[in-house]
Amino acid sequence: MSRHVAIVTDSTAYLPPQPVERHGITTVPLTVVIGDQALEEGTEISARSLAGALQKRRSVTTSRPSPAVFAAAYRAAAEAGATGIVSLHLSAELSGTHDAAVLAAAEAPVPVRVVDTGMVAMALGFCALAAAELAEAGGSLDEAVAAAEKRAAGTSAFFYVDTLEFLRRGGRIGAARALLGSALAVKPLLELEGGRIEPREKVRTASRAIARLEELAAERAGAGPVDMAVHHLAAPERAAALADRLRERVPGLLDLHVSEVGAVIGAHTGPGLLAAVVSPR
Repeated sequence: MSRHVAIVTDSTAYLPPQPVERHGITTVPLTVVIGDQALEEGTEISARSLAGALQKRRSVTTSRPSPAVFAAAYRAAAEAGATGIVSLHLSAELSGTHDAAVLAAAEAPVPVRVVDTGMVAMALGFCALAAAELAEAGGSLDEAVAAAEKRAAGTSAFFYVDTLEFLRRGGRIGAARALLGSALAVKPLLELEGGRIEPREKVRTASRAIARLEELAAERAGAGPVDMAVHHLAAPERAAALADRLRERVPGLLDLHVSEVGAVIGAHTGPGLLAAVVSPR
């Protein structure tokens, strides 16, 4: 069945495969470069392989999709019957992905609205789902964009990392550089704020930091209807335990997704990442 408004996002949304298939969402992959080998996220490299490369201190970088890859995705959507496309991407503060999509949109055969959500991971994924659900209900291109932007405005993402070293190496740390001097003595809690990675709090131990992560997520969720996600890299037990506690603490919880992040985000956070995304309906 063709959809008059198609939804395109990128591989850092980390959407589960079921809603991607159900809503017909197109996912454009970013690239992870390990040594001299370039691999597409989601198809050619697993998060576990990435974690192993980082632990061995191999050179790891990431790169945006080319405009040509986006152009191909837009053409395919138009050929499938779309009369408009909403293209939703991770924060332009963290990647050039948005810029590549804008270049491709200028030559697309149908109107394309490219949106910098300011988000990443399921914080981006929830925006894509909101746009897809609105489009399937018969909404216009502008209405689908508005649904995604509204979802982004209300969504929060908090995360714990074992070390700031990987964020420092990748240049994605923003104002969190202020934490580097004491990084060995504390466990940092970070927040996605204004599309950038910013320091939230400094906690002395990993167990206290994870407990505080839980508190922040539960407080932000409140009592109303809310979707949440728990992400990790090479820390499945921590993620499962956090998800179980959030199920008990959040009365209005509707959907809770638990997943390992992909290689692109993992390259910048390192093994041990634990993140909580809170997205009110």
